[in-house]
Amino acid sequence: MDREPTISRDQSRTAKQGRGPSKGLAKGLGRDVLVASICGGVVALMVGASYAAVPFYNWFCRATGFNGTTQVATSAPATGPIARKIAVRFDSNVAPGLPWKFEPEQSEIEVNIGQVVTVFYTVTNQAARTTAGQAAYNVAPLTVGSYFQKINCFCFTEQTMAPGEKREMPVVFYVDPSIADDHENDGLNTITLSYTFYPVRDPVVKPLASGEDDKRKGNL
Repeated sequence: MDREPTISRDQSRTAKQGRGPSKGLAKGLGRDVLVASICGGVVALMVGASYAAVPFYNWFCRATGFNGTTQVATSAPATGPIARKIAVRFDSNVAPGLPWKFEPEQSEIEVNIGQVVTVFYTVTNQAARTTAGQAAYNVAPLTVGSYFQKINCFCFTEQTMAPGEKREMPVVFYVDPSIADDHENDGLNTITLSYTFYPVRDPVVKPLASGEDDKRKGNL
């Protein structure tokens, strides 16, 4: 009687090993997909966190004066001006891509601490087309940002300028009298207020506010 063909142990082991790589490859692909998914999720989370950090950073700077960010006031200080005086210098800059001439009408003034002061910057659109910009600002030294109070400032709104238009922009501010209690600033004699205008690509057209031409009625 003919015997059925037999398979040796070595042949059986070889056959099993031949099936092994396909299973390993499938497992490897599954692991790669999982790792890629986790990495994609982490990247998306980091991007979302970076966008959320921008308004948080702005709020933090406004609340603490960090990095020379000035404060926003609604009225004059309750204590009124004090005898101590301080010089305030005014700096102006225009970022590349914005064809504007931008400068303060006065480069420096001396004020009493706590005195509400109005100064003007002038800006001229030197292009033959309508352009728009918005200003960023800070003060130096950076540690006095929490004491520099602005009541009115053009940096809070986007500025759209017609071809060749020239405009005067007021800044109303005071230096908080509480700076006199900060002994780290006892030797402070000068504060520099600096603005930089940056171009706005898609300006929002806004109607001219009433009383826009009546900005030079005097200090608040």
